[in-house]
Amino acid sequence: MSLSTRVAPHLPYLRRFARALTGTQASGDTYVAAVLESLIADPSILSPVSNPRIALYRTLCTFWATVPLNGQAEDAQPGWESTVQGRLSHIPGPARQAFLLSALEGFDRRDVAEILSCSDAEVETLFDDANRQITDMIASDILIIEDEPLIALDIEDTITSLGHRSVGIARTHREAVRLARDKPPQLVLSDIQLADGSSGIDAVNEILRSFDVPVIFITAFPERLLTGERPEPAFLITKPFSPDMVRALIAQALFFDLRSKKAA
Repeated sequence: MSLSTRVAPHLPYLRRFARALTGTQASGDTYVAAVLESLIADPSILSPVSNPRIALYRTLCTFWATVPLNGQAEDAQPGWESTVQGRLSHIPGPARQAFLLSALEGFDRRDVAEILSCSDAEVETLFDDANRQITDMIASDILIIEDEPLIALDIEDTITSLGHRSVGIARTHREAVRLARDKPPQLVLSDIQLADGSSGIDAVNEILRSFDVPVIFITAFPERLLTGERPEPAFLITKPFSPDMVRALIAQALFFDLRSKKAA
């Protein structure tokens, strides 16, 4: 099996992880590119007996921990992304890696330990550190754009259980814009396809003309958004999702938004 055949199925998700870890598409893609260059130079990284997915994430995490590429700027980046570098220094990197590997990418604890080259006990400590950081996040007002009632209520229950507030649930483009205008949110959770046949992306773009807030997209088909073309969402939840996945992405998105936390 060729190198490209083994790697290609994992790239959209590796890029999602890299962007959530760094906070911008530019920085995340720079790390992924470094991983691919490393694989081309040394294909033995994906040895016949290794799990290629674990090998890819392990290589990326190694680069992220040792190579300072995070500071690369992105043209016309939103205000919330411009605060990334200052805020990254306040949350332990390994803890953020461990939490995202589990909650966002679905790795079990043993896989996380292998990817981060640490013991099971060290992984549990990292998760404890991540949970403390997430608990420290202040409560925020969140707009939910989702046309499936059960999923919308599930998301609302999840965010309120984390101490956040729902400003409302919108099922259509028009409802989303109206709710955002009436109750300006600090974060938007949006599905891609809405009840009126419109695009959640279009609704979000209209909202962002008035409010500069972080956005988390929800979709059953992430490969349609993770194409390598710009712009792409830095935060993406894949259906079906777990409460931990929602928790991880909300914490990351709010972390990168200056207004979500009082200045120290």
